[in-house]
Amino acid sequence: MSCVSEQRLVQQLPAVPFYCPVPPARHRAVEVLNDQTVRWMLQQRLDTDEQQLKRLAVCDFGGLTASTMPYGQLEPLTLMSKFHAVLFSLDDGVCDESEATADLLVQETSRIMRAVESPDAGSPHDSPHTAALRRLRLELERYASPRQLRRMTDAMRVYTSGLVWEASWRGRTELPSLDDYVTLWMRAIGMAPSTAMIEIVGGFSVADEDLQDPRVRALTEITWTLVSWDNDLYSRNKELERADDNLNLIDVVCQEQDCSPQRALIRVVTMRDRVMVLFDRLSAQVLDGANEELRRYVNGLGQFVRGHLDWASSCPRYAVPTGPKATPGGWWKRQPADDSLEPLAIPTIAWWWDQLEPAR
Repeated sequence: MSCVSEQRLVQQLPAVPFYCPVPPARHRAVEVLNDQTVRWMLQQRLDTDEQQLKRLAVCDFGGLTASTMPYGQLEPLTLMSKFHAVLFSLDDGVCDESEATADLLVQETSRIMRAVESPDAGSPHDSPHTAALRRLRLELERYASPRQLRRMTDAMRVYTSGLVWEASWRGRTELPSLDDYVTLWMRAIGMAPSTAMIEIVGGFSVADEDLQDPRVRALTEITWTLVSWDNDLYSRNKELERADDNLNLIDVVCQEQDCSPQRALIRVVTMRDRVMVLFDRLSAQVLDGANEELRRYVNGLGQFVRGHLDWASSCPRYAVPTGPKATPGGWWKRQPADDSLEPLAIPTIAWWWDQLEPAR
């Protein structure tokens, strides 16, 4: 075994169980969703590397969509599944595992945003990803209102700005601060457009004033953050195996708190569970007295957190043959590692806890 391989194995960490009190659910059309998405993705030729295409084909985009959005009609669900396929391909081929610089990514994301803002204005310079997103944006008009299209465009702007920020850090030897990383990753994970699709897929519309309620904005950001942190927990070994990539919450905590990866893992799980407890408590407060549309949106946020984990628990994308095996406790646990309602010492998100009503 080479020195590099030994170093990667030392850096790899055991799998950890997740705390998530949201019940599981899955759309019955999961197989149809996945079949249609894979065939469409291959037709788009999002990647030229055959090995990468094979990896994408087994990502189970239908399973991800069916588990995170187990509601709605097949047509908008299929649109969401295709959207997942493009974002995963973009992440692998242009962001995480390529030689693309931040400057090149600025050009690509600028073209993507132009395609989203004005999908009828085609360009000969469209990359396969931009062209695919242009087609999906045009198709979205069949299911979304002008207000929802505006929200989706704003969400894509959040996402693409996060990609550029992420790329700027991947070119450095040092890591960002914990506060910066939390902000960066909640944007770059692609959750802003995903949560914007909840009401479109569900066939309802949430009032602007409800979405702008600080409690609802906090719940939306918490959803982005939980998905991004969960991704870091289960995907870190894969990233080390394939790209020797340490832009991960565990490694950022190692730097921030000057501790070992093993100690950082414990601290990250504690942080993550405290945020999950906050989500559970705050969503219950918002649901108390919420109208039907807001209720469906908040429940959709919780389902995305749970469904994302259900999908990741069996997705071949994250299997690392040389990595550590799952812990005896399995993928799930019944109790959080930390159920405190005190804010985490992370300034960019501390305001979430301010939205909780005082204990009666």
